[in-house]
This record gives sequence, C-alpha cells and structure tokens, in this order.
Amino acid sequence: MTKLGIALGSGGARGWCHIGVLKALDALGVEPDVVAGCSMGALVGAAWASGRLDALEDWARSLTQTRMLNYVDLRFEHGGLLRGETVRDMMRDLDLPDKIEDLNKPYIAVATDMATGHETWIQRGSLFDAIRSSIAIPGLFSPHNQDGKWLLDGGLVNPVPSSACRALEADETISVNPNAKFGKLWEPRDSFYDKLGSAGWVAKLPEPVRELLRPEGNPGPNSLDVVSTSIDIMTEFVRKTRSASDPPNLALEADLNDMSVLELFRAEKAIAEGKRIVEAQAEALMKLRK
Repeated sequence: MTKLGIALGSGGARGWCHIGVLKALDALGVEPDVVAGCSMGALVGAAWASGRLDALEDWARSLTQTRMLNYVDLRFEHGGLLRGETVRDMMRDLDLPDKIEDLNKPYIAVATDMATGHETWIQRGSLFDAIRSSIAIPGLFSPHNQDGKWLLDGGLVNPVPSSACRALEADETISVNPNAKFGKLWEPRDSFYDKLGSAGWVAKLPEPVRELLRPEGNPGPNSLDVVSTSIDIMTEFVRKTRSASDPPNLALEADLNDMSVLELFRAEKAIAEGKRIVEAQAEALMKLRK
C-alpha cells in the first residue's frame, strides 16, 4: 500500500486548522503514515501522532481571551511576546510523551538554525525541544536553545514541509497550508489588544510600551501587525519557491486571512475551516489511498 505523508504548515493560531483537517481525514478513513510539522503544525502533528488530538482540541477550544492574557510577557526580555514555558505547560496538560521515539507515527519537526539560517529537521530526542524550537515565531516566541544551537520557527525556511515527509519515505504527500492568501495580506482591523479586551490594563503601562502595543492616533498598522504581516509575506514567498521544486500530491489551502497568528482563542473558526477544506477535496483524498 502507498505510504502517505502529511505536511502540517506554520501559521500560529491559524494552525489550529490542522486539528480539523486530521479529524476530517479520519472521518474519511484516510490515515497518514508519517507526519512532518512546522511551528503550530509541529505541535498538532505531535498530538495526533501520540493519540492526543482530542485533548489538544479541547485545550484549544477552551482558550479564551482572558486566558490568553496569562501567556503574554510584556517584559520582552527573552526575545518574544509570549512565554516560552506555555508550550511545556501545554504538553504537560496534554500528557504528550517525552521523546519523539515514543510517538505512534514517524515524525519530523522543522526549525531554523538562527546562526546559519539552515533548515533543521528534528526527528529524535526531546519532543518538547522539537516543538519549542519549531514554534519560535520571531518576535512572538523567543528562540530556543537545543544542543548549543539557537533555533527559530521552521516557517522561515520551509513553511509547509512536504520535503520532510519524503525524507520519512512517504510515497505521496498531503500538504496543509494555514496561510493561503485569497485577498489582501493586511487590512485595518481591531488591534490584538483590543480583541483581548485589554484596553484598561494597556492604559496603565508606561507610555513607550503603550505606544508600541497600541499607538494612539495612528490608523495604520501597529507593531504586531508589522511583525505578523512581514512573516506572512516572507513565508508565502518561501512556500511558493519550495512548492515549485518539491510539490505535494495534494494541497489543502485554508482561508483564514481575517485571523492573525496571535489569535489563539479563535480555535473554533480555524478547526471548522480545516474540516471544510478536507470535505471540499474528499474525492481526491480518497484516491490517494487507492
């Protein structure tokens, strides 16, 4: 039988769509044999490969705007807006295994070596280190040190890692891109902090920090808009380049343009979109297993 791989792409909060994709594939009876994940795709892929996808879905759906505030670190001392320990806390809550070797499926997490810019594939050893490295979105999560190397989000070099699936000997590959672009990359919208209902506590911050987070009288993009959209522009260019040279057999493209990488409390929308894009290509997906 054909060995089927699934490549779960980067996308921050948009990557919750991978949960919907994997559950919809299961409903179709299409079960990948290997998984490669980048950023949020590395986390969801690990939960799926350890049989803990339902637990992750419950955790994601329970994440409210208020709970999201607990993960914000305004000190900016460690190179990121969100506390890196959030990933360890989540893995503990989900009871994920300590080692990649203990997963039920062959698995690769993709990260980027900050010193060289080279792509790094992590397929053995600490599962926490693999996920934490792969999910280190510049400006949002701090880089992670593993074996003396500082690693960043794998989306910088391989946003939807179909090539890593081939390294796991997949004959055919499904790719899932949470960042598909069907319109403008950025449009004026409520700030991330306004969506969190945080206007009150933002007003109590020192003026330089307040201006950074929510510039007053400035209708243009704020600092987080700039970081998020810049990453979108870069990863889309890299994805197209990589896909041209190593295309998947079937590409699933999620339409989540109105969602920022930080809106982790909008899991319901992303999961529903993941299910939709599988159902839209159900016939083609079934053929991959024949």
